[in-house]
Amino acid sequence: MGRQGPLPSSLDRRRFVRQMSAGAAGLVLGRIAQSSPGRSLLASPASDGGPVGPAGPEPLFGISLAQWSLHKALYDGDLDNLDFPRVARREYGIDAVEYVNSFFKDKALDQGYLMTLKDRCESEGVKSLLIMCDGEGRLGDPDDSARTTAVENHYRWVEAASLLGCHSIRVNAASEGSWDEQRDLAADGLRRLATFGAGYGINVIVENHGGLSSNARWLSSVIEAGDHPRLGTLPDFGNFRISESERYDNYRGVEQLMPYARAVSAKTNDFDAAGEEVNLDYEQLIRIVLDSGYRGWIGIEYEGVRLTEPEGIRLTKALLERVLEKLTPEYS
Repeated sequence: MGRQGPLPSSLDRRRFVRQMSAGAAGLVLGRIAQSSPGRSLLASPASDGGPVGPAGPEPLFGISLAQWSLHKALYDGDLDNLDFPRVARREYGIDAVEYVNSFFKDKALDQGYLMTLKDRCESEGVKSLLIMCDGEGRLGDPDDSARTTAVENHYRWVEAASLLGCHSIRVNAASEGSWDEQRDLAADGLRRLATFGAGYGINVIVENHGGLSSNARWLSSVIEAGDHPRLGTLPDFGNFRISESERYDNYRGVEQLMPYARAVSAKTNDFDAAGEEVNLDYEQLIRIVLDSGYRGWIGIEYEGVRLTEPEGIRLTKALLERVLEKLTPEYS
C-alpha cells in the first residue's frame, strides 16, 4: 500500500485535523483513516480494529498492554514471549498488546515463529498493535552509511509487524549535532523508513525516549520535517527527561506530540493509597489526549520498582478505567 492521491501541505493537514476533531463522528473518521491515512490518527479504536462497546457506542479509548510492563519476567525467563498474549488476556483482561523487539530479536525473519505468535493471539482474541524497536542503529546517524544501515535494519520489523497484523512500529530518533542538524538527519532516516513502511501499510511512530526526542518541540519539528503520511508519534506520559539536568514539562510535551499520535503510552512508576499515580495527574493527561481528538489505544507501561509487575499493571488498568468512566459523559 503506497500513498493514495495527492497529499495536502503540513499546514492544511494540521488544520484539517483540528476541524475534524472538533465535531466529526467516529464513522467519518474511520472512513478517512482507511482511505487516506494522515499523520494524525484521529480514528476511534474501532476504526483501527479496536474495541467496540457492547451497547454500540465506542469507548473513548481502548486499553492495551505494553510488553515492557513485564520485562523482568521476560528477562528472568518466567514468561515466554509466545505466552504474552495469553497472559495479557487471561491474567489482566486486556485484548490488545504492544511488543518489544528485544524479547524476540532473533525471530523477526522467522515466519513460523511469527505465525505461531499470531495464532496464539487469534486463539485468545488478542489484537497485535505495534512492535517497539530498539537496538537497530540511529535513524538520525550523521554518517550516511550508518544511517542507511539503521533504516534497513528496521525493514524486518516492518515486515514482522505486517505479518502480525500491527498498525505500527515504534522507533527512536537518535542523532547528534546541533538542534537543526539532528532534526534534519532524523527526519531523513524516518522519512525513508516510513516510505518503506507505506508499502506494508505500517506506520513509523517515534516515542519521546531520551535526548532531544524528549523535547517535544524538537520531536514535533522532526515529524513536520519528515512530512510523510505514515510518520507519527507515540507520546509517553513519563519520558520527558532530556538529560540529567534538563526535563521537559510532561503535560506540555504530551499536548505538543498528540497532533501526530498513532498510539499513546500510559507510563506509571508508583501509586498512592488511593490508586493514583504519584508523579502524574492522569485525569489531566487523558484530557489532553482526548482534547486532541485521539480515540485510539492507550498502552499500559508500568516501570516501577516498589510494586511487582502484576500489581503495577492492575493498578494502571484500574486508574485508566476510573478516568475513562469519569470522562465518558463529558466527551461522548
